[in-house]
Amino acid sequence: MLWMLCLPNASLFLLLLPCFPAQDGGGKEQSTDVISAWEGDSISITCPMNRSEYQLGMYLRDSRQQVNVIFYSKKNCSRIYPAFTNRAECSEEGENLRITLHRLQESDSEIYICTEYFKMEVIHRKTIIVLVKAKSRRPLEQSPLHANPEQGQSVNITCVLKSSSEDEKFYLLRSHVQPGTVLSVSNINSSEVSSAFGNRLEYSREGNRIVIILHELQEKDSDYYICAQEVKGSPLLSASGTMVLVKEAKQACEKSSWDLYTLLLVVAVLFCALVCCTLYRVDVKKYFQKKKHNQVYEDMSYNSRRSTLVRTNTYSRDE
Repeated sequence: MLWMLCLPNASLFLLLLPCFPAQDGGGKEQSTDVISAWEGDSISITCPMNRSEYQLGMYLRDSRQQVNVIFYSKKNCSRIYPAFTNRAECSEEGENLRITLHRLQESDSEIYICTEYFKMEVIHRKTIIVLVKAKSRRPLEQSPLHANPEQGQSVNITCVLKSSSEDEKFYLLRSHVQPGTVLSVSNINSSEVSSAFGNRLEYSREGNRIVIILHELQEKDSDYYICAQEVKGSPLLSASGTMVLVKEAKQACEKSSWDLYTLLLVVAVLFCALVCCTLYRVDVKKYFQKKKHNQVYEDMSYNSRRSTLVRTNTYSRDE
């Protein structure tokens, strides 16, 4: 059986590459996780599994160092790379395999691949980029440490790489809210941009300095962005990162508008109350003045008529 000859034995497992070309999991786009942690911490990597009768197991592979870190078969971690001895464990959770790495070291910063092993093929299920942050120093420089733009605005992220070689791959990663790869640059003429940014990202490079501009930022773009670089013969290098928090400009504007409307409404009510009060006082005053004037007029009219009648009668009698 050819497939049996291809299976790595205990001594060759960590050295041999798979005998069959790796597939992409049925033509589906592979998912990529980004995990950022401090030295000494623990992380968990979740690998999706296919419960096929032809499955022989699953291994976590270091794609850069070209070694198999862990091989999982028959419900146990049968083989573990010496560097992770007493630092790795496995457990099944439904349709997933959970691999936990303890007491992380800076050298554990790598690009790992969950790969499922079948009798006649090898399928890549998932890619995981692990960034282990050293507490004492940072291999790469990145600025700014944080940015707080409004929706629709842009932000510039500057990364100073360890070396200026254009053959070494560079990444801009998101590591908290929506972990994933934003930008990957293999060389000056080959780059890939996440579909989430599409035409909203541009970058330029001069020597070992890369400037990345994220345009037309939205609230969902808020995240922790980290520069990382692949350097031959060393772990994946990373910077301190940039925390980008996009302000909710629309809601702030709406809140400001409501505050203005409320103020105008209060002013209008007070003005109406003042006008009504003024008109009320003026009408009452006029009312009393009119009533008094009528009484005087009637009294004078009555006296005048009485005097006139008396005189008229007197004259008429004399005549």
